[in-house]
Amino acid sequence: MSNGPQLIGELILQHKYSIAQEIHDERMAHVSMTIAQKADFQKIEPHVIDTRVNFIQIFGESLAKQLDSRTSSKKIKKWAEENGSYFFSLGADLDESLKDTSFYRDYLWKFIRDHSIRNQFSADTIFKIRAVIDPLLDTAVYHFGHSYVTSLQQSLESARTSYLALSVPVVPLGPSTGILPLLGAIDAERAHYLMQETLSQAEKLHLDHLVIDLSGVSTIDTMVANQLFRIIESLDLIGVETIITGIRPEISHTMVSLGLKPKHLKVKGNLQQALKEFNF
Repeated sequence: MSNGPQLIGELILQHKYSIAQEIHDERMAHVSMTIAQKADFQKIEPHVIDTRVNFIQIFGESLAKQLDSRTSSKKIKKWAEENGSYFFSLGADLDESLKDTSFYRDYLWKFIRDHSIRNQFSADTIFKIRAVIDPLLDTAVYHFGHSYVTSLQQSLESARTSYLALSVPVVPLGPSTGILPLLGAIDAERAHYLMQETLSQAEKLHLDHLVIDLSGVSTIDTMVANQLFRIIESLDLIGVETIITGIRPEISHTMVSLGLKPKHLKVKGNLQQALKEFNF
């Protein structure tokens, strides 16, 4: 014969679909969506409901099978990590996603309360059930949030890598001449990436001449300016002649204050003058 917690677990497993559907219906009643968003959501709604059913099932199994806390936590962690990543991929906000927790808590305890009253469970039995349900909910919240944030960080890192790759656009103008138009601010990280990629692309494209155009660069600090000159010197060592164009007054001030003037540095006022130097 099943004891109180086991019986509740068995009942949760029997009614997991109806519990999940009730939670889903109530949750979605609090979400505002455009017609287009509703149409998109309908495509994934069956899967979302399945994730809710699977979540409810873990609570039912933990009680019905009297799983130890380590086993239950492992199951809930796996669910939370998978779905934290999944809901991030859907573009859902973390705070909005975590609001689901209160719905799970409310509906699970409503179900437990109703059946506890019906079966006249003692207070001790209720506390035993609570000792299983509440820690699992807390564990789910932690690992869901952690998985979501990890996915966000990975996405940002991927975007950063893509940005850096696009920020070094060495454009070939002929069989041995190229131009590197730089835009925006250049920080230490981007300057380091510039060093690696510029040398790599210059060698790959078999360049003899490279124009580095700074007219689109907003700011360069002293450390970055020094790194820029290291790039020019490194290019010279592999046989690439470099011309700098579009130097703004504030950037020239930084260069002068550093006392940096590589012996092979050539400067032109604009891109047209530099290209004329290379017979373009």
